[in-house]
Amino acid sequence: MFEKINAYAKRCLAFGAGDLDYFNSLLQHKFQPKKTFLLQEGEICQFEAYILKGCIRTYHIDQSGVEVTLQFAVEDWWVSDITSFQEQKPSLVYIETLEDCELLLLTPENKEKLLARVPGFERMFRLMVQRNLAQLQERLFRTISTTAVEKYLDFLNRYPAIPQRVAQHYIASYLGFSPEFLSKVRRKLHNQ
Repeated sequence: MFEKINAYAKRCLAFGAGDLDYFNSLLQHKFQPKKTFLLQEGEICQFEAYILKGCIRTYHIDQSGVEVTLQFAVEDWWVSDITSFQEQKPSLVYIETLEDCELLLLTPENKEKLLARVPGFERMFRLMVQRNLAQLQERLFRTISTTAVEKYLDFLNRYPAIPQRVAQHYIASYLGFSPEFLSKVRRKLHNQ
């Protein structure tokens, strides 16, 4: 059960004997069925979840009541509301399973225990945050500087497995399109 998450950790740094066993002992193994909320707006996020199996969507509901997809997460990715988790304040997002999921959860308390005993894990979590920030910056740049067709093609290139796993209206929401507009973009590409 811990092979994948340990391989993930080892990509970030080398650990001493027993460090990964201690890390594993702090993780909670959990199965969540499809269409389950892991977090809802207003709740305080009590987890950072590593995905062993499944697909998860993070989204926000804007003032007009429209769902805006912020992220998709699949196997070997982490999902959380980092602001709510770190600052223990109410979340502004929803985190929902789109498929049956198998997760390894780390609570704020267990993360603090881990970092106190094995400070090297700080590097792993720092690298995760840096990668996430870099991806968000790239996404912002693409949002303001590329055409709709380029946005869609970039999405397909970056996340080739996602379109087979999620509904098209979720992809439209992620790209900032209406479902109808995404259909037009797809039609245009098909006709080229």
